[in-house]
Amino acid sequence: MSDALAVTGPELITMISQPRADYTLVDSGHGRKYERYGDYHFIRPEPQAMWSPRLDDWPADGEFIPASDEDGGGRWQLRDETLREGWIANWNGEVDFQAKCTPFRHLAYFPDMDPVWRWMRQCVADHAQPQLMNLFGYTGVGTLAMAASGAHMVHVDASKKSVAQARENSDIAGLSDKPVRWIIEDAGKFAAREVRRGRRYDGIILDPPKFGRGPGGERWQLEENLPDLLADCRQLLDEQSRFLFLTVYAVRMSAIALHALLTEYFSDLPGKIEVGELAVAEETGRLLLPTALFARWSA
Repeated sequence: MSDALAVTGPELITMISQPRADYTLVDSGHGRKYERYGDYHFIRPEPQAMWSPRLDDWPADGEFIPASDEDGGGRWQLRDETLREGWIANWNGEVDFQAKCTPFRHLAYFPDMDPVWRWMRQCVADHAQPQLMNLFGYTGVGTLAMAASGAHMVHVDASKKSVAQARENSDIAGLSDKPVRWIIEDAGKFAAREVRRGRRYDGIILDPPKFGRGPGGERWQLEENLPDLLADCRQLLDEQSRFLFLTVYAVRMSAIALHALLTEYFSDLPGKIEVGELAVAEETGRLLLPTALFARWSA
């Protein structure tokens, strides 16, 4: 092949969630993972853990048993049934919130986002009151992590239940006085309306599902709708903005594709476009467990 036809791909970055007081991946293997969330231990399915576990025994407060079909369902087996009502968890010694054993096998927040929240804080560290938007904000732990550092937040999610939990979490964390707008709306519709209003942001957080429905029945399909949403996000950022961070879970998609997509919309801005994987480090440092793809632009 001629050198003129050679193509160099993007360098892949790994953002690693390290063991800490509020969350630790204790062990993994044989299609499962053993995690400590504060004072509680849980076992959950993890198809990517194809290796052998390090420990012989996993004493746990709860285990998620997946359904026999491929619809992603299942049920929790809990040592203490009161855990179904939730408990108070913490991030970074700063943000208290309610964790809960959900029917979707997770615990109402995503601890692998820890390095992302820390990175975003660094991006706006020299800005007294950065204006940030969290699309698909879920139960608000990321929103509160940024609000606790002084950011003015717009939190958007199509689920009325999730936004209600996010607002409750702000009370639990003692952050209800922080400047946060809680919006129940389809993320794509809201972003498009912000463009029409001529709004701008210093940073945008995107954590879309593979598939979802808006409050008005709007249909979200990642591969179909992500390009238009990124185009609108680009219009909400300018040369003085600091970042856009996109995470993609449970999708058969390459980081190379995400790089190409962000390059199409963000290459005209100063700064850099990077892609890679989120991962969680096991307690002993034996290995990393990948959790999601990410793509980011930063000034």
